[in-house]
Amino acid sequence: MTDPVRVGSLRGIMMRGPGLTDTLPFYLDMWGLSLAHQGPGTALLRGTGPEPYLYGLTDAPVYGIDHVHFAMPDLASMEALHAQVTAKGATVLGPVAEFDDWVGGCGFEVLDPDNRRLRFRTEARVMETADDWARPRKVSHVVLNTPDMEGTQAFYETVLGFRVSDYSADQMVFLRCNSDHHSIALVRAQYPSVNHVAFEMPTLDEFMRGIGRMKQKGHVPTWGPGRHGPGNNPFAYFVSPSGFVIEFTSELQQIDEASHQARVWSRTDPEAMDRWMTAGPPTPAQRAVMQGRPDPGFPDLRAAAEAAQ
Repeated sequence: MTDPVRVGSLRGIMMRGPGLTDTLPFYLDMWGLSLAHQGPGTALLRGTGPEPYLYGLTDAPVYGIDHVHFAMPDLASMEALHAQVTAKGATVLGPVAEFDDWVGGCGFEVLDPDNRRLRFRTEARVMETADDWARPRKVSHVVLNTPDMEGTQAFYETVLGFRVSDYSADQMVFLRCNSDHHSIALVRAQYPSVNHVAFEMPTLDEFMRGIGRMKQKGHVPTWGPGRHGPGNNPFAYFVSPSGFVIEFTSELQQIDEASHQARVWSRTDPEAMDRWMTAGPPTPAQRAVMQGRPDPGFPDLRAAAEAAQ
């Protein structure tokens, strides 16, 4: 049997919500991102790597994810992925075509089982890399809450070619599309929402210095620093002014496809949650904020906004 076409890599994510662009100074002055492009009601923020944007802010009536942004290595792989997702019966929003936005390139969009819009792009704008100390280099991973973890996991595996790296008991699954331990993780929840977005620092020293920069500006971690079991990555979680949870991380485990075996990690062993034992388990307040706000997804935003009025 032919192996499925695999997504190339995670590029970043675009968030939406009321007045979201008003929070731009937080990401520029504290979090360490740079403004790459700005338009009416939208701001695109880049890191020090080549991606045109890691994190986008767009003003909208409902909080949630506008789209999760992925890369494919070339047009041939993009066409192959489009054929695969179409054959699998996924909700595809159009053919492979040129994007008319600032980032450019071409690709297509698809909806996952929770009605999240996933955007795939190749031949996009490439930024000159920067050597700025203790600034995020890329988005490491996006963690999504879902009421159907098994069904959503099956979609990412069979439709998009992701593979399971590890489990956190029966409550969380870590999925990879390349050698990074996870680019997407799914958490069992009552409703779809964003759990958190993690930004990679190039080194452990820069990870700690990023935490220090935040603390100097009066913004302390809500959980961390510590080091996770699954992925073996250091973590420090913060809550943004708009209520989204964001994370500094580094040194994410790299997977050897020939030898890796998925493991089920305990959720009751404190050292499985934090191998350094510096942060302890997440507090009830931390778990609550990571549940996020219910996200109706795309294209049901207008109906949800009208219902909320």
